[in-house]
Amino acid sequence: MSGTDISVIICVYTEDRWEDILAAVESVGDQSRPALETLVVVDHNPALFERLRAAYDGDPNPGGPMVRVLANTGSQGLSAGRNTGIAAARGSVVAFLDDDAVADRDWLRHMTSAYVDPRVMAVGGRTVPAWASGRRPAWFPTEFDWVVGCAYTGLPKGRAPVRNVLGGNASFRRSVFDAVGGFAVGIGRDGDKRPLGCEETELCIRLTQILPEAVLLLDDRAVIHHRVPPARERFLYFRRRAYAEGLSKALVTRHVGVRKGLESERRYTTRVLPAGVARGVRDFLLGRPGGAGRAAAIVTGVTSATLGYAVGVVRAHHGDTPSWVVDAPAQTEPPSPRARTEGRSRAGQPAT
Repeated sequence: MSGTDISVIICVYTEDRWEDILAAVESVGDQSRPALETLVVVDHNPALFERLRAAYDGDPNPGGPMVRVLANTGSQGLSAGRNTGIAAARGSVVAFLDDDAVADRDWLRHMTSAYVDPRVMAVGGRTVPAWASGRRPAWFPTEFDWVVGCAYTGLPKGRAPVRNVLGGNASFRRSVFDAVGGFAVGIGRDGDKRPLGCEETELCIRLTQILPEAVLLLDDRAVIHHRVPPARERFLYFRRRAYAEGLSKALVTRHVGVRKGLESERRYTTRVLPAGVARGVRDFLLGRPGGAGRAAAIVTGVTSATLGYAVGVVRAHHGDTPSWVVDAPAQTEPPSPRARTEGRSRAGQPAT
């Protein structure tokens, strides 16, 4: 695979992140392994769309990949925005970068090197928090860095197989979306309105259900730095996001099954989190700052996520859950007969 086979998609929604968006695009342009193009997808914000079009009119990105600014053609939200980018992408590999993150210079080189193996269908990287305050809050446990969209304690080291990649720092073969459909619309984030997630988890599980031979990898050398604003450094957001994750997991397990939907979470909750609580208590006893707070935060996070999951299950039982469908980006090549058959029955229909 050549460097020019990579399309990078950055989904944006607010002018409040203007400087972050420019920095994200610039970091793609500075890659040691250049991309074919950067697709900036604007989520139903005409003012931001026009401003970006003006900024990149004539593609003022010297030495870097072409920048294309697109409007989300689907419903409002991150999933539909990603699907808009996928449909327009020309690369054989599609990578995703958060709009408030910057990629290390070798991000794409490490991420895409695994695709020499034809079984590899997705590769994710490591997302490092860039705290707005300049330092991690003493009470904030690394085991819960997923709350702020970052890699967390418990993920494998090096390059290793995983159940799912994390959406803000991930890549997929373009053919994956032809075979299994796009990101499910109706779950996941919608700007700042609801801190939900799991859209990439659902996609990855669906991928391996339809293509059982597929390999999904995490390569922790593919690093991006994700800005964490002050509002997300607060304990109230921590609890709210953990609760929302439980709601999201309930929705996902309703459609993919509890075994697959909670496969990774079992080890995380039975091994990683108890060890984190023990370290926090030990640090407290040794007089180290934040130890008691980290232990308490882990317990609170687990409780909040469990409560959210329970509420989500009850809602599902009573039929009071959000409806969502699997959107299908435009196909660039005909899928295999098997993908056509299974895609219709599993991925191409509204969830029921």
